[in-house]
Amino acid sequence: MRRILIATSNPGKLRDFAGAAAPHGIEIGGIPNFSSLPSVVEDGLTFEDNARKKAEEYSRHAPGKIVVADDSGLEVDALNGAPGVHSARYAAPDLFDVQPHLADTNTDDDANNARVLRELRGIPPEERTARFVCVLAAARDGKTLATFRGTAEGLILDAPRGTNGFGYDPLFYFPQIQKTFAELSAEEKALYSHRGAAFRQFLDWCSKQFPDAHTPLRPLP
Repeated sequence: MRRILIATSNPGKLRDFAGAAAPHGIEIGGIPNFSSLPSVVEDGLTFEDNARKKAEEYSRHAPGKIVVADDSGLEVDALNGAPGVHSARYAAPDLFDVQPHLADTNTDDDANNARVLRELRGIPPEERTARFVCVLAAARDGKTLATFRGTAEGLILDAPRGTNGFGYDPLFYFPQIQKTFAELSAEEKALYSHRGAAFRQFLDWCSKQFPDAHTPLRPLP
């Protein structure tokens, strides 16, 4: 079985990737001793910037292995695309006055969701359009090999629903199946989510790069 290393300590992301990979006979694993590695500062202007930066840096700690990193987030049209690349730390400004050192620190899901709901107060349902975006970067030995982008279009509810997801999943309603992402099983989420869409592109690329699971990845020209 082919094994892909994911540069994250987020258990929700690992579940998402494992759900997408399982039907393809691919095992998902974390980078050994990931928690002890220096954190990569996600200061890029785009999802791709951050995904590439993380994949390149963390792949240096797994010589010869393919390392996949992602940057993902929520874009709300009524908020001019926010939270965007700041999705994981969207509530940080609420903490500036009392804890300035937390300005660039990830904030918990409930706080991030609360800020989005507060800023959308009074916006009618039909104008609460949004999308999840995920960009994956695959790297080896400090060099990006390829990037992949997936999206999922939906609406932001005025109250959370579901307990299976993480991040903004409880607020993100997917009209195609009339559920929030937090109401989906891992298999369903892999089928419909932005992360699943990006990962399928990555898997397609993998199959062309090394159709035999035991054949090493060919270098890009």
